[in-house]
Amino acid sequence: MEFSELPLHEQVLEGTRAAHFTQCMPVQERVLPISISGSDVMVQSKTGSGKTAVYVITFLERFLRLRDEGKSSSCLIVAPTRELAQQISDDALVLCSRVEGFHVGCFYGGVGYEHQRKLLEMGCDIYVGTPGRLLEFMEHRELDCRRIDTFVIDEADRMFDMGFYPDIKKMFRLLPPREKRQTMLFSATLEMRVRELAWEFMNDPEEIELEPDHITVENITQELYHVAKSEKFLLFLQILALEKPESAIVFTNSRHMAAEVASRLKLNGYNADFLTGDLPQGQRQAALNKLKDGKTSILVATDVAARGLQIDDLPLVVNYDIPEDYENYVHRIGRTARAGKSGKAITFADEEFVYGLEPIEKYIKMKIPVVWPENLPDIEDKSLGKSWNLDSRSSRSSSRGSSSRGGSRNGGSRSGDSRRSGSQKDSQRGDSKRNDGQRMVSEKKASQKDQRPAQKSSRPKKDNESVDYKSLGSMTEEERLAYYKRKYGFEPKGEAKTSGKKTASGRPSGNTGNGKPSRKETSGKKPVEGNTVEKKAEEAKVLEAGKANSKAAEPQAKQPKKQGFFRRLFGRKNGGSK
Repeated sequence: MEFSELPLHEQVLEGTRAAHFTQCMPVQERVLPISISGSDVMVQSKTGSGKTAVYVITFLERFLRLRDEGKSSSCLIVAPTRELAQQISDDALVLCSRVEGFHVGCFYGGVGYEHQRKLLEMGCDIYVGTPGRLLEFMEHRELDCRRIDTFVIDEADRMFDMGFYPDIKKMFRLLPPREKRQTMLFSATLEMRVRELAWEFMNDPEEIELEPDHITVENITQELYHVAKSEKFLLFLQILALEKPESAIVFTNSRHMAAEVASRLKLNGYNADFLTGDLPQGQRQAALNKLKDGKTSILVATDVAARGLQIDDLPLVVNYDIPEDYENYVHRIGRTARAGKSGKAITFADEEFVYGLEPIEKYIKMKIPVVWPENLPDIEDKSLGKSWNLDSRSSRSSSRGSSSRGGSRNGGSRSGDSRRSGSQKDSQRGDSKRNDGQRMVSEKKASQKDQRPAQKSSRPKKDNESVDYKSLGSMTEEERLAYYKRKYGFEPKGEAKTSGKKTASGRPSGNTGNGKPSRKETSGKKPVEGNTVEKKAEEAKVLEAGKANSKAAEPQAKQPKKQGFFRRLFGRKNGGSK
């Protein structure tokens, strides 16, 4: 189907011709007849399928129709990343280039507010941006939500994976009710969270699935190389010499590796740059523009660039590291072979990330063809033996010099770099001295802390202080009983209280630890025979003595365990006075 066969406004058709669109892609052919009628749609479509044109053309048609009726209209488009938001904004500018007085604004974090506030004051017809910055403007009422009658959520599954699900729900609640707006949701997978959002906030959406079983782009030639990690970069250089691509994107799993690969490529004569999530937005956009303009031939990136990037005629994608998330493999290789064109995706499987290969092949329902490195050109790796002490701070340090303290946010340099580098060295020396001083103070405090017990060793031990088991074994029986009484508030049952002698039966003599008299006395006298007054008097004395010992021990037994600690710390009991 051609765009001219659709019931579109003439200015919209002129925009499609300006964008060199003639034949509708499958997603456009399926969705546009439904969306331009005003119905909500929930579309499952893979990246690079042409869905951006669907919602932009849908809104342009609605905008022109309402303008002819003397009414206003505006559209809010939410994307998960800054790069995708900027790409959508660029595509919309081309498609609406024939509509007079039409304004598109792009809003995302990582840059200043002033330019974006001026766009809001001027007023836009299409607002494109990331959830965080857009929601901030909406909550501060700088973005007028009452005029928005079209809401588009692009890459919904990716957005929810990044933690934006609560933000999207907040945005829905700030917008006009579902009956007064059209909502279009696009996602690579219609998972449960996507469906819940549609059920709660969309107006009976039409669900459209486009070839869900064909996950990968059929026009991509996929190749897999099994290689040792130590030999991977040399093989990469050999493949680059063999393929000779005009441009390529190389994906790594870490920012450290992205910076290292880009630096090694430069040493080997390639015009390379890297793109990671911790770079300021100005530097990220500059790196993308260089690749699009041909100033950079190879861009090394992490998965922050896996979605939303649209680079025309990108012939090669290299998975330098196998992605740890199997879905990211599809998004990575989807950077090539876009809009029906062909491309190649090369993947290196080393011993560190080879475990991710099986989930990928299970997900795409095919085995990636294995290619063994044969007949490759001899290449000398000029970066071999170099030390690569790179981490994410290397990129941030370069950006701080340009973006902070009055520097350019676009990565521009200022004069006086040498003076600044000298001051940085001085500050590093100062930091080192301060750290040494702090370490000496902490060591001194630690030594003083260790000396405190020795200084206070003359104090008597508290009731809850412990005694080493070896020391306990070397005590006499009287010392051990005194320790038990001091620690637990009573004497252990069955131990002798005074003489420590045992009776003929083998039981200890004297008063037991529970305050009850033993059956036989050990005072050296013969036990009293019969039921005499003397015997009763003696038993009464022993019983009273046992009760007294028990009452004296009872408060100590019920004291909280922390009493000894507070007494050591404050010199008094818990809650009591000194």
